[in-house]
Amino acid sequence: LGTDPSPELQDVYRSILAGAARVPPHQPAAATHAAAAAGPAPPPVPAQLPLDVPGFTGRAAQLTALDDLVDAAAGAVVVTALSGTAGVGKTALSVHWAHRARHRFPDGQLYVNLRGFGPSGFEVDPADALEGFLAALGVPAERIPRDPAARAAEFRSLLADRRVLVLVDNARDADQARPLLPGTPGSLAIVTSRNQLTSLVAIEGARPVHVGLLSPDEAWAMLARRLGADRVAAEAGAVERISTACARLPIALAIVAALAAGRPDLPLDGLADQLAGGAGLDVLDGGDPSSNVRTVFSWSLRAVDPAAARLLRLLGLHPGPATTVAAAASLAGLGTREAAGLLADLARANLVTEQSPGRFALHDLLHAYAADLVGQVHDDEERRVAKHRLLDHYLHSAAHAARMLHPHMAPIALVPPQPGTVVVPPADGAAALAWFAAEDPVLLELIRDAGRVVFDAHVWQLARSRELFAIRQGKWTGMIAAQHLALDAARRAGDREAAAQVHCGLARAHIWIGDLDEANRNLTLALAIFGDLGDLLGQARTQHALTELFDRRDDHRTAIGHAYRALALYEEAGDVPGTARALNAVGWCHTRLDEHGKAVERCERALGILRDIGDVDGEAATRGSLGHAYQRLGRFTEAIGHYRRAIELCRDLGERFYEADTLTHLGDTHRAAGDDAAAVAAWRQALDVFTDLEHPRVSEIRDRLAIIC
Repeated sequence: LGTDPSPELQDVYRSILAGAARVPPHQPAAATHAAAAAGPAPPPVPAQLPLDVPGFTGRAAQLTALDDLVDAAAGAVVVTALSGTAGVGKTALSVHWAHRARHRFPDGQLYVNLRGFGPSGFEVDPADALEGFLAALGVPAERIPRDPAARAAEFRSLLADRRVLVLVDNARDADQARPLLPGTPGSLAIVTSRNQLTSLVAIEGARPVHVGLLSPDEAWAMLARRLGADRVAAEAGAVERISTACARLPIALAIVAALAAGRPDLPLDGLADQLAGGAGLDVLDGGDPSSNVRTVFSWSLRAVDPAAARLLRLLGLHPGPATTVAAAASLAGLGTREAAGLLADLARANLVTEQSPGRFALHDLLHAYAADLVGQVHDDEERRVAKHRLLDHYLHSAAHAARMLHPHMAPIALVPPQPGTVVVPPADGAAALAWFAAEDPVLLELIRDAGRVVFDAHVWQLARSRELFAIRQGKWTGMIAAQHLALDAARRAGDREAAAQVHCGLARAHIWIGDLDEANRNLTLALAIFGDLGDLLGQARTQHALTELFDRRDDHRTAIGHAYRALALYEEAGDVPGTARALNAVGWCHTRLDEHGKAVERCERALGILRDIGDVDGEAATRGSLGHAYQRLGRFTEAIGHYRRAIELCRDLGERFYEADTLTHLGDTHRAAGDDAAAVAAWRQALDVFTDLEHPRVSEIRDRLAIIC
């Protein structure tokens, strides 16, 4: 009615809130005496927790960590910072745990959503949140201080000697949450945020708890809880596909479960097909902003610096699974220091994850979101230039690493990188090997992707640059797929020399998997092209590969003919490393023909040249040949010495197949020398490597071991 309460009613209201239990003058005296005898009214016990999540599943590690924090709360002020990416279930986890632990906080549970990330874009002022907390704790409106610092002090005073749970949800940053923390032991504060709240950890000593994507088992359990175990078990394949397409992100799984629950007649395969068919983000829409994955992600992106948001969008052009600072800098045309700072900003916002020092990744749905945005915000030319810089970064880095691993390999004529491209050559062979091991999944994706956007030279040159690493690591199947894409690219570009080189690479991979007819077809094509071009070194390398092919066929006379032709071509071209390697090939063929004296003479000549020029890869192969020749001559001590040195070099080079092959021969030599224990030890090491490579020679080694063990 626009009038104030009467003075008497205001007096009663203040008295009740103050605990005095005073009564109006017109009440009977008996009532007054009864109220006085009852003593002060107890303070209110707030119970502000939101509804618990029905069917909550998983998160055992995080729930245990929060349980442990309660035990610590008795003797210290305990604050925990619960952080994770958008839609990962931070609120659900914190609310579920709070309900589970509410009996341990008899003086109440306070909750506030600070709206640090949300549809309105207007977060809650900490002073306003404090006003709500103070009112819930029984402070009359007229006694709530106006000054924010005074409100925080009053809040801390009220929590002293009480056990209260304070759940501060959806904080934008540490400063927004800091005034809402208790100041004395006994109470516990949980702060959830999409940011990492590093400042809260550093200054207030908050215990960080990271909330990541669900594990495969947790994702399965979540869908089973919501859709029914029978339905999930009956369509297990579709459930696995849905889980993968949703990146095991709880909000995405929850939306899919809601859609499927509303259509019990709809096979889950249909949803899985939609998610996998490029419509994933369109499907993941529950009908309002809070259950639309795109919208939820946008709230996080809106909260970061515009330069960081631009970098996230451009990361949609990166094929994944992870990027380095140098690659991100190249993609965005930035310096490495600036790129590192922006990636750190995105990591603090949980928009990227630093998987290991300097390596950052987006989960699949965030990557799809970034790819959508880069198509909407950046024009075709900007995207193409950014992609060009990215490809240049990986191509030039791969070429440097390949040359570091094999200084004597034939160089690839690269076009200079685009302005803004960052290339960091590896310091040594070990760094080059580590670079390839980390980046090879990216290289394979780039080879697939570059052909689609018509960067043909990058396709075949990337495939060529990773060829030696792929051979050494036994990645032959992936090598064949990459080389076929490279061959298509070389043909589109009309580059016959490139096509011939790719044919040689394809042949080597087919030799390793035992498809000798296909290898022979590719080598025949390569030899013809190199002959037409008058390329002596190309012909020499092809003849060398034919030596290996016919050796695998146990046609040693044909093999040695190719080896001598390779030797003559290398000598005519003046290629010293090639000459030495061809000498080793000739020596190997001689020992396969039981001409062991000739084999030792050729291989010793080769070894001297290779050691003089520092060709470690060639030295390892030649020592293997010498070990075999001396073994067949019965000179076991010399054979064992060469084999052991070859194994050391193979391990330094990451030459896994030859390591296992040489270990096999070492075991054979120990066996021939009568040392069964040493033979078993060598064969077991070989078995481990062949098993890792999934190589068919596993059965051969097991047969050897079965004879003795």
